[in-house]
Amino acid sequence: MRTANVLQLGIKELRGLARDPILLALIVYAFTMAVYAKATAVPETLNKASIAIVDEDRSPLSERITGAFYPPYFTLPALITPAEMDRRMDVGTDTFALDIPPEFQQDLLAGRSPAIQLNVDATRMSQAFNGSGYVQSIVSGEITDFARRYRSAAAPQVDLNLRVRFNPNLTVAWFGAVTAIIDNIAMLSIILTGAALIREREHGTIEHLLVMPVTPIEIMLSKIWSMGLVVLVVSSLSLVFVVQGALSVPIEGSLWLFVLGSALDLFATTAMGIALATIAVSMPQFALLVILVLVPLQVLSGALTPRESMPEIVRTFMLGAPNTHYVMLAQSILFRGAGLSAVWPQFLALLVIGATLFMFALRRFRSFLK
Repeated sequence: MRTANVLQLGIKELRGLARDPILLALIVYAFTMAVYAKATAVPETLNKASIAIVDEDRSPLSERITGAFYPPYFTLPALITPAEMDRRMDVGTDTFALDIPPEFQQDLLAGRSPAIQLNVDATRMSQAFNGSGYVQSIVSGEITDFARRYRSAAAPQVDLNLRVRFNPNLTVAWFGAVTAIIDNIAMLSIILTGAALIREREHGTIEHLLVMPVTPIEIMLSKIWSMGLVVLVVSSLSLVFVVQGALSVPIEGSLWLFVLGSALDLFATTAMGIALATIAVSMPQFALLVILVLVPLQVLSGALTPRESMPEIVRTFMLGAPNTHYVMLAQSILFRGAGLSAVWPQFLALLVIGATLFMFALRRFRSFLK
């Protein structure tokens, strides 16, 4: 293997990518608008949920409950009558409708257990699921604080002191932005390397390479370093200008250590892209294969759902996927400020997985050239 051949062939791949406006647009979008959108429009976040309140009590307590709902979690409550509640829910005006019954404060102070009715529009699944808990917590807190002023309550035996580490305000955008970059690195590295190989076959240039004094490993390495370099540079710029700049997400750890981990992950995923391209016979077939492989890699890697929540067989199987270890090291470095002493097992796992995928892809590539 000659380094000069690998370098020149890689430059040829970069020139070919520069002449493909569709892939260039995909790269720019994936690490700019896609990252920003995923960070700021996460559906699990309760944001400006519409709520209406039927206040049949007209007491200081009911006014206190009404004033506890405000942006950004809820819109300012609309005060409506009982007759309007069902109609507004039917036309989708309100996601939540809270009905405070007459003499609610009086019954509470008398030691009775009055009930408040909460109507929820379940067609708005993300808001309905999370918002119900928010409403219950807000109402319970206001009632408890109000009751303590009028009657003595026994002091609790244990006081829970909550301390949230790594994301004190539980800002979902911090998590969503980094997750988007991790997912897009895997997606683009597979697509770009696979598309580069299939483009060679569709344009007939693969036959030209075969008559040149180059070896299969040189051809394969040129595609890996060139496409991997593109994804690495663009993802690093996205982390600095989009995540840290536009979204103001603090990065705790070393960016250079994260870049090194990303390079190892790209070594594995680009080899995976070449292996998939040797299986597919056309670009549409390659796209279907990418979907079949990419969705499990992203969903089961631990980026969206903690691995502890998955079945044991899934957790064990996903240890052979590069995304699993890449998510671990990325979150440890960027969120927790971990150093090499904490993430070296993930670095080693990525190196082993990458070498295995590279050997498999090289074997497939050699049989593909015959």
